[in-house]
Amino acid sequence: MVRNEGVVHMVVRESPTVEYKESVTPTFLKTVSAYANYGTGKIEFGVDDDGVAVGLADPVAECLRIENMINDSLDPAPRYSLEPDEKHGTVILTVYEGQDKPYRSEGKAYRRNDSATVEVDRFEYGRLTLEGSNVTFDALTSARQDLSIHTLEHKCVEHLGISELTPDIMRTLRLLGKDGYTNAAAILADKNDFPGIDCVRFGDTEDVILDREAATNVSAIEQVDRAVAMFARYYRYERIEGMERVQTDRIPLEAFREAVANALVHRTWDVRANVQIALYDDRVVVTSPGSLPAGLTTEQYLYGQISVLRNPIVAEAFLKLDYIEKFGTGIARIRRAYRDSINQPIFDVRGGMVAVTLPVTDAFEGSEEEVQVLKALSGGRIMSRSEIEKQTGLSRMRTLAALESLLERNAIVRQGTGRATKYERS
Repeated sequence: MVRNEGVVHMVVRESPTVEYKESVTPTFLKTVSAYANYGTGKIEFGVDDDGVAVGLADPVAECLRIENMINDSLDPAPRYSLEPDEKHGTVILTVYEGQDKPYRSEGKAYRRNDSATVEVDRFEYGRLTLEGSNVTFDALTSARQDLSIHTLEHKCVEHLGISELTPDIMRTLRLLGKDGYTNAAAILADKNDFPGIDCVRFGDTEDVILDREAATNVSAIEQVDRAVAMFARYYRYERIEGMERVQTDRIPLEAFREAVANALVHRTWDVRANVQIALYDDRVVVTSPGSLPAGLTTEQYLYGQISVLRNPIVAEAFLKLDYIEKFGTGIARIRRAYRDSINQPIFDVRGGMVAVTLPVTDAFEGSEEEVQVLKALSGGRIMSRSEIEKQTGLSRMRTLAALESLLERNAIVRQGTGRATKYERS
């Protein structure tokens, strides 16, 4: 917070979508490229690194200078707007994500990495080029045309009610194009040159590997099936209820299948890295290589607002074969599988990976009141004591006792003091 002549100014730090510049120098052009390539952002001139206005001598004149620099240096020219503020001596440049990617500054394309602007690597440059041409990687013609599709055909016969996978059906599914099999067909083929999954069952520490299942250079369909088979070995058991054997999963199978299928659908297939599936006694972690598709924010991903599919043809095949429920509903389906569980899944998006942590549903042992409080705080909720009381129906004293016990066990954390005190899951 900054105080200036009795006025309080809230300081907003630089972020992936906000950059500050004290003066107009050519360095800002890299960030223009980044925003045009990956998502709308703002550059504020006449502002220091702490977000405090230091002012430009002539904001209106600087607007013209900024405009000329963008038009002379960016190829192609992006869409943007300029807002001079003569009172504070600042200029706000808003750069809008464009469709004619890649947008280059001095022949190079850039992206934002937190609050820094960095040059994209050759793989990402290729993806931008495809996106600018409105082409996805899975739609490209496969380098291999000697493909066997028995696994895919078997699944299609089983789920689509067809007798065989004919060339016409392959074209309808966009697995066969005018120049032959597409990359999507290769990803789903019995044998291919693509990475796969690596499932590892760990012991007490990650130095102890108890079991391992690697499925590479095989159909993405087989990858899901083999992962599910390994899952069943460690998280599925039978118990006797009366005269019947009841099958129980310590982790919801629906959530696991969705996490693995979505990792394969949304991954970057041109990165030579496997989807990592780490199996622990109390959780499973599914990590997919590649950041979110360009134009998709973390918030959109977390709340199921997915309008950008990295591999739409593979996604369509997985949808038809019942490996995923609907486009963009993967996280919602995972959360739904945990709706009655104290332990909730965790979604992590950072750097060049997306990770989903699926905890076992039977890991917490506590009183009935503690269980009720944890359920009330599930889903990332932050609540006051009175809100928890209303949600659970518990008395004030029983709620307080449960909260104190959960705090001692580090199951929850407390925020604020006095009347502003609130609680959330650890």
